[in-house]
Amino acid sequence: MRRVLFVCMGNICRSPCAEGVLRHVLLEGGLEDSIEVDSAGTIGYHAGNPADPRMRQAAARRGFSLDSLARKVRRDDFQHFDLIVAMDRENLTDLEALATPRPGQLCLLSDFLPPGSPKDVPDPYYGGDQGFEQVLDMIETASPRIAAHLLDGKRGG
Repeated sequence: MRRVLFVCMGNICRSPCAEGVLRHVLLEGGLEDSIEVDSAGTIGYHAGNPADPRMRQAAARRGFSLDSLARKVRRDDFQHFDLIVAMDRENLTDLEALATPRPGQLCLLSDFLPPGSPKDVPDPYYGGDQGFEQVLDMIETASPRIAAHLLDGKRGG
């Protein structure tokens, strides 16, 4: 089984959304037993809390369930996960400071988006509803590509 960890700052908006969307994609493809999916944050402030209600509502409107509870990323995650996907460059820098990744283990979600896409998945926490929709658009586009990469090594667009 391959394992992927999505990481944002607080693990209540972007990374649990990516976890939920990828789980849905895998379930629809009958691949839920092929890839383990989890999410975490670079800070532990929200540990134990469900995803932000606005993110859960936006995801639910598209048929996605966000059921995980927030947790802080741990050093041993680098031993457990094959791929660690940061939502933005700041998260990537924080992850690189935490531990030394294996070659090809650490990347940005935007690595799985079409050329010309933004490098960072914007944090919708302090914005309006459109920010949550933009995050979902980006994650929905990237998720099948992430699954393909984990299953057969293909990346990006």
